[in-house]
Amino acid sequence: MNTRQTLELLSAYESRNVTFVERDGSWPIVWDRARGVHVWDAEGRRYVDLTAAFGVVAAGHANARVVRAGRDQMGKLLHAMGDVHPHALKAQLARELSRLTFERWLSRPDDTPGPATRGKVIFCNSGFEAVEAALKTALLATARPGVIAFEGAYHGLGYGALNTTHRGFFRTPFARQLVNFGHFLPFPEASGKPGSQTDLSRLEARLKTSMARCNIGAILVEPVQGRGGIRLPNPGFLPMLRRLCDRYKALLIVDEIYTGFGRTGKWFACEHWGTVPDLICLGKALTGGFPLSACVGRAALMDAAWPPSHGEAIHTSTFLGHPVGCAMALAQVAEIKSRKLVAASERLGNFLLECLRAELASLPCVKEIRGIGLMAGVELCTRDGKPGTDLALAAMKSMLGQGYIVLPDGEWGNVISFTPPLTITRPQLRAAARALGEALA
Repeated sequence: MNTRQTLELLSAYESRNVTFVERDGSWPIVWDRARGVHVWDAEGRRYVDLTAAFGVVAAGHANARVVRAGRDQMGKLLHAMGDVHPHALKAQLARELSRLTFERWLSRPDDTPGPATRGKVIFCNSGFEAVEAALKTALLATARPGVIAFEGAYHGLGYGALNTTHRGFFRTPFARQLVNFGHFLPFPEASGKPGSQTDLSRLEARLKTSMARCNIGAILVEPVQGRGGIRLPNPGFLPMLRRLCDRYKALLIVDEIYTGFGRTGKWFACEHWGTVPDLICLGKALTGGFPLSACVGRAALMDAAWPPSHGEAIHTSTFLGHPVGCAMALAQVAEIKSRKLVAASERLGNFLLECLRAELASLPCVKEIRGIGLMAGVELCTRDGKPGTDLALAAMKSMLGQGYIVLPDGEWGNVISFTPPLTITRPQLRAAARALGEALA
């Protein structure tokens, strides 16, 4: 089918409020196939994907190693039984995620990993489910329902996670059914904006007040806000949260669904600020293209929070720890390691920022260029300093016409974000920055 036929079919049979279709036909394209950093649409036009399909394809679209692992597993065991009869790959992936997180963070080089440094895993299907597994863990462990989250936060749209997602656009239509256990405080950005360095001590005072008065069992935070507009934190922010959680016996949950697996130039973004969480939520790039997510927590915490199973799990799902997803995740992690993509993300991210600043810094509509690893944002504004939402949308469409896929982020949709596959090249990044410059100029 061509683009028009596909969109007509979706218009007839898909619910409204899902796929946005521009009347003039300029949006969207219909994807047909993808490989590496490229996507081809239904008419055969090729694009450079600067989104990595929402950050999923860290090792590239249709990565041969990942595809082969999924295909082989489909021919052997396509589906298993979640929490009832396990399969070996689920155990192997749980061990691998423990090694990548708590064992790597807490073990000394000469240590043999043991229960004190081990992580334990709850597998889920999508990112918001991993967040909800973490929220359940926090309640079981502390018996305190309150959760502190931050303005600009996006933790998913399930009814549990939605209590901690900040934007009213997502929350307001369903507010009457929400418990509202989330308490929102400012996210202190690394730049000189309100809520940044000068306000960190004030934020700490507000955190202490909330934790003392609001029955807080956990603090939930994205180390770098993705959908919030590629917002980087004040360097002292995460260490401060760790100290406060220790003081008030609350859990620190980091949502690394977007930032994990090398996106920011470290395996996980919390490592930039030397902060070890109690729970970490993983998804997106975990498999490179299969619905699988995970909540990983310190083993002692998980054992204290969750009771032993006596034949019926109190948190489970039909597709828990799906064998195809586990096979692909193991292959994805191996590919990231073997190709040294975490280090590549740091190098290429620095190069991308250099290119963006060289092309865009002189433009009056560019308010700020920021990023960490291959997670960068260009914030746009109008002549009178207001969010440049319309300008961002026009630039996004212009980029699409030039063969580049980008997305807007931020509460006002005025931040052009760059989260390409970690396999992208310097010439491709340089050309993309130049294309955005032309679109804005």
